[in-house]
Amino acid sequence: MSFNFNDIKISTKNRVLIVDALNLGFRWKHQGKLEFAEDFQRTIESLASSYKCGRVIVTADQGASQYRKTILPTYKQNRKDKYAMQTEEEKYAFKMFFDEYENTLQMLSQKHTVLRYAATEADDIAAYLVKKKENFGFEQMWLISSDRDWDLLIQEGVSRFSYVNRKEITFDNWHDHYDVPIGSYACYKALTGDKGDNIPGYTGIGPKRATDLLKEYGSAYNIYDSVPLPDRYKYMQEINKNPDLILKNYELMDLITYCEDALGANHMADIEKKI
Repeated sequence: MSFNFNDIKISTKNRVLIVDALNLGFRWKHQGKLEFAEDFQRTIESLASSYKCGRVIVTADQGASQYRKTILPTYKQNRKDKYAMQTEEEKYAFKMFFDEYENTLQMLSQKHTVLRYAATEADDIAAYLVKKKENFGFEQMWLISSDRDWDLLIQEGVSRFSYVNRKEITFDNWHDHYDVPIGSYACYKALTGDKGDNIPGYTGIGPKRATDLLKEYGSAYNIYDSVPLPDRYKYMQEINKNPDLILKNYELMDLITYCEDALGANHMADIEKKI
């Protein structure tokens, strides 16, 4: 018997699949496929069936976050620079991909909820859904993205599946994937930065040193409050020179805390109406 998405809506209405649309779309971009709308829909509905989710909500970027660019003007500038260096052939391939991506979102909107807002990222939309999950009656949420930034959203009842490595990251198996506590992940990223988003961390602080600092001080805020640190190591001297980077990066990284600022009142009102 073929799967009919409507068949699972009643018994599993409080379980929801949240899709990072552009992230998943790149699955077909990397495969060189120019038509993938139907494959995209089949994939997310198959995942909804596997995770017994009675609803699919598609979250989509529409440009880089204006909220983050206000905090850090060079936010994601590395990607813009990379695209500017594309050959004409590469630019054409990207145009074809994004044309099909738009077609895909349009098709999905006929059957599922698609949330997309100008100068706003899918991360913040997903974060708002997680933050308000009790208001929306969501008992179990599955996040579909290969972006580890979405691990900032994991909590009890909220898990992530990566289609790239086929792994599930959940509240219960967190320590199988990370050495820092789940509540310290934003602090960890505030120290290390994020090269993919062009967010600078501290020179000399990688995963191990960030983990060790958090074990010693407890949180990024405690590190900030403890400045000046004993400057026996060069990386501690870097923190002493620019402690405010911790606060700036935390605001850039902590999706749950700052999602409402990133979305704005009008977009939040639209989400409330559509959910």
